[in-house]
Amino acid sequence: MRPLDVLHALLGTRAQRLAEPLPPRGPRIAAYVVLFLLGAAVSVCGAFVQTLWGGFGVVLALAACGGLFYGGLRATGTKLGAGCALGGWFVVLAVLLAPRPEGDLVLSATASAYLYLFGGALLGVVCATLPTRSGFLFGVPAPEPRRTVKDGDR
Repeated sequence: MRPLDVLHALLGTRAQRLAEPLPPRGPRIAAYVVLFLLGAAVSVCGAFVQTLWGGFGVVLALAACGGLFYGGLRATGTKLGAGCALGGWFVVLAVLLAPRPEGDLVLSATASAYLYLFGGALLGVVCATLPTRSGFLFGVPAPEPRRTVKDGDR
């Protein structure tokens, strides 16, 4: 079995993603808000888990980030689903990176913190660029693909 076959079994093919219907607009907008809040929660939890549990904590935190970002993409059917989760994750992470007046830090300058920061951002960007049914961020359907005209089809 080729690695691409395993990937298609897990994530599906482009044709399968494009065939999925979009959820209704109201629940999709509510899902964006929930995904933003979940991204914020995963950011806080991941910041502490990656510090407390060392190498396994980083893997666990990145798995949670990847699962949330991909889940947001699949739940909403739009790239904005992954983007909202990534936005919530990044906003809270930016606050956690700032030093406190007392001198305390949540994320210090360690290899595991940098791996969590850059690995999570990379996972979010990858998930936000996976194919979806909508061709635009907000769920506006993509235009129909152009049909090539052959010499005899005029």
